[in-house]
Amino acid sequence: MQAYAQNKQPSKKDMDLIEQLMRTKPEQFGSMLNNKDSLRLQIIYTKIDRDKHNKPIFTDYTFNLNNNTYFYPASTVKMPIAFLALEKLNSLKKYGVDMNSTMVTDSSFSGQDKVYTNPTAKDSKASIANYIKQIFLVSDNDAFNRLYEFLGQAYIQQKLADKGFADAIIRHRLQISLTNEQNRATNPISFYDSTGKLLYKQEGQYSNAIFPKLDVAIGKGYYKGNELINQPFNFSEKNRVYLQDLHHILQSVLFADAVPSKQKFNLSATDYEFVKHWMSAYPRESAYPYYDTANHWDAYCKFLLFGSAKGSLPPTIRVFNKVGDAYGFLTDVAYIIDTDKKVEFMLSATLLCNKDGIFNDDKYDYETVGYPFMKNIGQLIYDYELQRKRKNIPNLQSFTINYTQD
Repeated sequence: MQAYAQNKQPSKKDMDLIEQLMRTKPEQFGSMLNNKDSLRLQIIYTKIDRDKHNKPIFTDYTFNLNNNTYFYPASTVKMPIAFLALEKLNSLKKYGVDMNSTMVTDSSFSGQDKVYTNPTAKDSKASIANYIKQIFLVSDNDAFNRLYEFLGQAYIQQKLADKGFADAIIRHRLQISLTNEQNRATNPISFYDSTGKLLYKQEGQYSNAIFPKLDVAIGKGYYKGNELINQPFNFSEKNRVYLQDLHHILQSVLFADAVPSKQKFNLSATDYEFVKHWMSAYPRESAYPYYDTANHWDAYCKFLLFGSAKGSLPPTIRVFNKVGDAYGFLTDVAYIIDTDKKVEFMLSATLLCNKDGIFNDDKYDYETVGYPFMKNIGQLIYDYELQRKRKNIPNLQSFTINYTQD
C-alpha cells in the first residue's frame, strides 16, 4: 500500500490540465502529443496551495502516466539512495559516525573497487557528505556506487518498501558492467574520526533480495561492443522506479511535515537543511568539491525550465531536483520556486529520446527533443503558476538558502 501525502483530487474539468496547457502551444508540444506513447512520455504536475498557516495542500495532475510504461530511471535513483544513506547514518550515531566521518571502502568480492580517498573532498577524505554533494551537484556515478555499497541491495529494497515504495527496484551500480551476483555483493566499509580512530566497521554483505520479475524489451536493436544486435534491448535486469514514486519520494523529504509518518525518512533537522542546500545549489557554488563553470554550468543538472541552457540562471529561481539520462531516457523530478514572484510547484517528467530505436549507440535525441521539451514544459507550468490566483501567498523562507558556504 502506498503512503503518499494527502492530496486534493483535481476536478473533472481540470483532470486533463497538463494536456490542455500543452495544446495552447502546438508549435512546442504538437509532436509530443501526437507521439506521446512512442516517446514513452509521462508527466506529473503538483499544484501547491497554502492555508493561512502556510501548510501546503497538494493537487496532482498527470499526463500519460502509466506504471506499465517502463523507463530507465538512470541517475534519478541516486536521490532515494542519498536519503537512505543519511537515514542509515542516524542509526550509527551511537558509534560517533556522522556524514562527515572519513569513509574507507575496501573489497571482498570480484569486481569491487577499493576507495581510500576522494580527491574532490576537503583534505581528500571521502565521506557520505561529500558523496551526496557530488550526486546532487553533477550526478556523479562513482559517488552513487559508494552509497549503494554502504546500504546494500536488501537494505535499499526493504527500506523503500517500508515507506510505501515496494515496486522500486535499485539492484545495480551505475556506469560499470557487473554481473547480478557482483551487484548483490557489497564492500566492507569503515568509518574513522578526524584523528584516524576507527569508529565503525561494516563487513561485506551479500544480498538475497528477491525482486519483482520484469519483462521489458524496447526498441529494434542495440550494440554489443561494435556488433549491432537486431532485437529489442532487454531492460529486465535494470533498475526501475515509477515516476510517481520518485515524485513522492522528493515530496516526502521537502515537505516532511505534510506526509504520513510511515513515508518519512528518518532525517535530522541538519540532514534536511543539507539536502535542500545541495539539491538546489549550482556546481559553481561548491568549494569542495570544486567544479569549473566551463564544464559544469548552472543548468548542468536542471533540465526542467532550463533545458541545456549555458551560463548563469536567474538568482530568484531555484530547482530542488534530481535528473537522469541514459539509454536515451531523460528524466527530471523537481520542486521549483521563484522567491521573487512567490511561485512554487512540483513537476516531474520522463521521455525516451531515441528515434532510431537503437540502444548503446550513443546516438540519442537529447539536444533536439529531450532538452527542448524539458525547458518548454517547465516554462509552460511556470507561466501557468504566474497567472493563477492564490488565496494565500506562500512563505518560502524554509527554501531560501545561503549558498555562499561550502
